[in-house]
Amino acid sequence: MKLSTATAVVSALILGVALPASAGSPAGTDPIKTSSAASAFGSYDPYGDFSNDKSASIEELFLPWEDVDLSTLPLADAYAQQRGRSLLITIEPWTWSKDWRITPPELRDGILSGKYDANMQAICSLVGQMKSPVTIRWAQEMEDKNGRFTWANWAPKDWIAAYKREVDVCRKVAPAAKYMWSPKGVEGLEKYYPGDDYVDVIGLSVFGLQKKDNDEAGRDRTFEETLKPGYDRVAKFNKPVIVAELGYVGKEDYVSKWADDSRKSYAEFPALTSVVYFNQKEVWPWLGGYGLPDWRVTQHVLP
Repeated sequence: MKLSTATAVVSALILGVALPASAGSPAGTDPIKTSSAASAFGSYDPYGDFSNDKSASIEELFLPWEDVDLSTLPLADAYAQQRGRSLLITIEPWTWSKDWRITPPELRDGILSGKYDANMQAICSLVGQMKSPVTIRWAQEMEDKNGRFTWANWAPKDWIAAYKREVDVCRKVAPAAKYMWSPKGVEGLEKYYPGDDYVDVIGLSVFGLQKKDNDEAGRDRTFEETLKPGYDRVAKFNKPVIVAELGYVGKEDYVSKWADDSRKSYAEFPALTSVVYFNQKEVWPWLGGYGLPDWRVTQHVLP
């Protein structure tokens, strides 16, 4: 099904329900400049659960560059401004309609030939007019090998060339925007680093699934130990680090501990500035038979 970003963003911003929109705070915190004295908080919040959360300072959007309704982006800017929030905009280089998707080689060749420059330029032209601080996160989790994303698991040189091309396109029309390189956090991510000139901040994905923890480790894993492998892999790049996608599902004690621990500061993670909660149900089945975990805060506490 083709999902209109107009439906998603407008509903989320005006009604507090739908797909792209999320959290914030009265301070208008730029996630790149936030002190790690305590992790700043934000969310991707299509259901509006964090719309009035005064502790949050980052609003995340997800945009498919082939489906985006550009008229909704000024609304997102206004929504963030009203709440004193910065914007973290994840741009996915595909359509959200599975029936329309092209193959990884077709996407790669199209990007490198300039076929999709206009898609990126159209979004970034509006970003350049926004009053909210904006960080662009393009083609996340590029080192993942599970087949979920058509832009992932490319030859590193090809992905890096594609990333640099899109950042260059965006910089021409949105010179004030910042850029996030956002691997999943697994082994091999280092090969995809595009260079300091193209990275203002690094994003990671951190999810806690209590059943998986206990099946694999015989106990609950903590936020700290789940973050550590990915953090240690990116720390050498000396950039601020954000958990760009955070989620946890389990019994009440497990969820409460993850919620508390993800807001703390850690001496071993000095570059960690912010965490952004992914307040949505998973759309890609987890390997190992774990189905589609529901990260929504109204659903993530299990009986």
